[in-house]
Amino acid sequence: MNPASRDREQPLFSTKAHVFQIDPATKRNWIPASKHAVTVSFFYDANRSVYRIISVGGTKAIINSTITPNMTFTKTSQKFGQWADSRANTVYGLGFSTEQQLQQFSDQFKEVKEAARLAREKSQEKFELSNPGLNIAAPQLSQELSEERHTPPLLCVNGPGEDKLMRSKSADMELSSEKERIKKMLSEGSICEINMEAELLTLQDSNAKLVAALHEANTSVDQWKKQLAEYQEETDRLREQVAELEAQSGLSPPSDRGKDDLAQSLEELEALLKAKDEEIHSLQSKKSDFNELEKEREEAKQRMQDLEQKNVELERRIRSAEETLASSQEERDLAISEVQRVIEILDVKIFDLNDLRQSLAKLLDK
Repeated sequence: MNPASRDREQPLFSTKAHVFQIDPATKRNWIPASKHAVTVSFFYDANRSVYRIISVGGTKAIINSTITPNMTFTKTSQKFGQWADSRANTVYGLGFSTEQQLQQFSDQFKEVKEAARLAREKSQEKFELSNPGLNIAAPQLSQELSEERHTPPLLCVNGPGEDKLMRSKSADMELSSEKERIKKMLSEGSICEINMEAELLTLQDSNAKLVAALHEANTSVDQWKKQLAEYQEETDRLREQVAELEAQSGLSPPSDRGKDDLAQSLEELEALLKAKDEEIHSLQSKKSDFNELEKEREEAKQRMQDLEQKNVELERRIRSAEETLASSQEERDLAISEVQRVIEILDVKIFDLNDLRQSLAKLLDK
């Protein structure tokens, strides 16, 4: 179907289904036309007044069926239906995931079939009015009878056993895709987990270093506080000595040598006070560094908590993926056991049929 045709057609109804076509050689077996469920839509061509069922798989159309009034959609099982297209010389089959989807498609098929019948009658009336001397009733009837005569019979080859086989194939395809998705998720999760573990180890190492530095800083702060207290006591003592010396100098006039000694003592005391003040400033700056270390430690601790939460979430996702994989495997095992059971039933029926044939042969011989 070309783009121009798609532009002038309007979609009426769409659904998802597995598409099959009858085997042209045997006319009994179904050949899958799509690897997975595809979109199947009813379209109306307003220019040509025709209704069509169209489904595209990849880059090609796997269904392009024009609906005629004599077509019939038959439900051969609870989730499978088929119709014959004489123009395409094939029988199409659709497998749905639910009975409701099959019923909706069947109802839509009936409505579109009725609309196609009305459109054909309307076009015939217009043609007869425009050509009153031409009688087209007989050719039209002949065409419909010919079309019905060439319509291949609807084959109810999708019995309970084959319906289960089709569903098991569909389940296998869905299971394989689910397995690939889970494997991909697990691989991505393992890589992410390795990266997170590496980052966690790095943060733990950094945190250990920060804790060691913090302990060392705490020890240094205690020592600095003790030294600061000693320096303050020494400063107070020196100030008291200065005050005593000044009092003594005011009471009795000292000698020149005493003045020199006093001046030297004052200079030494001032130098010592200056040195103590510098040490106090140095201790205060180290205290600010300690606060920065404490802040970095808190940030590292928060990052570690965030990583632990991410690790817990990743473990939860991995457990969920493993549970999904286990559930998918159980469903696949159940489908395989169901298929085996159906095969055993068919083998028993074939064996009974062979016995019946032998009995009939013996009766005929008699």
